[in-house]
Amino acid sequence: MDDLTVIRVAIEDHVAVVTMDNPPVNAQDRRFNEEVALVFDRLSEMDEVRCAVLTGAGRVFSAGADIKARAAMAAERRPGDGLQHLRRARECYHSVYECRKPVIAAINGPALGAGLALAASCDILVCSENAVLGLPEVDVGLLGGGRHAMRLFGHSLTRRMMLTGYRVPGPELYRLGVVEACVPQERLMEVAMDLARQVASKSPVATRLAKHGLNAIEFSSLRDGYRFEQELTAELGRYEDSREAMRAFLEKRPPVFKGR
Repeated sequence: MDDLTVIRVAIEDHVAVVTMDNPPVNAQDRRFNEEVALVFDRLSEMDEVRCAVLTGAGRVFSAGADIKARAAMAAERRPGDGLQHLRRARECYHSVYECRKPVIAAINGPALGAGLALAASCDILVCSENAVLGLPEVDVGLLGGGRHAMRLFGHSLTRRMMLTGYRVPGPELYRLGVVEACVPQERLMEVAMDLARQVASKSPVATRLAKHGLNAIEFSSLRDGYRFEQELTAELGRYEDSREAMRAFLEKRPPVFKGR
């Protein structure tokens, strides 16, 4: 992916490591939003990728919206520019949420505002002891991120974050069950990659349908959600990988998945 400028992608053993690299704090401007969306749309259609890890270069995961870029845009604003910016931003996050491959967030430092939105769009979260999640918009004349925070936090804490700018530190994220692990910075990618390899070892058909199902039923009733899952189970049964998983279980051997 040599056409990218602020996002780096490395693929090995069916795992794509996506690194946000927009110094100094991986702030999100137009180029950033467009490249993140492009990368995850590409990964969705790459058979050699079964899982992705999203992290930030340097000491920050992503500090959120690029305030300087927003101010410059406001000064030169033409009709439709603001709406286009909002569309790019939300599609950036949705590209992660809707990616056909599971995405693990390796939160290496502050994930603030739009950075929190990116982290919350991932499927599994791990963080370093240096990480914090926060919504600083109230202090910089902006709003947003609350709906993404609601995916991770309860009623009172979400409102505390949005109304005061409170930042939740890594160890507290682990205590609350928001992240699967909170480890020293030097171990973060090791832990994230171990999880990614576990996911990548499963049938890519099964993990794709599982993620699709989880996204679809997130706000469904119990009856509608479970019915949808049953339909996906029936769909999975038509794939060779499903039959291979059952044979391997009965024959007491590791399965060999082909993604079909």
